[in-house]
Amino acid sequence: MDAPQNYSRRRLQVVADADPSAISRVIERFQNLNIIPRRVIAEFASNDLLHIAVDVFGLHDEQLTLIVGKILQAPSIVNAYWHRLD
Repeated sequence: MDAPQNYSRRRLQVVADADPSAISRVIERFQNLNIIPRRVIAEFASNDLLHIAVDVFGLHDEQLTLIVGKILQAPSIVNAYWHRLD
């Protein structure tokens, strides 16, 4: 049986330039792995940046770190990181 930490909820936080494709670039990383996020929130801030939060459940830390690395390769992404919620 997996350790309880493997079933913790994680949140991916992304800051992107005001690019309409930024949300789909973030979500496609989960789609490629056949993962449905528990929640996705995107908010356009007054500083012309897009803030995206993606909550996922059941991913290992290493797998999420790889996803963040891929997201950071996109040209419109300013920053991305994840943290545990539980």
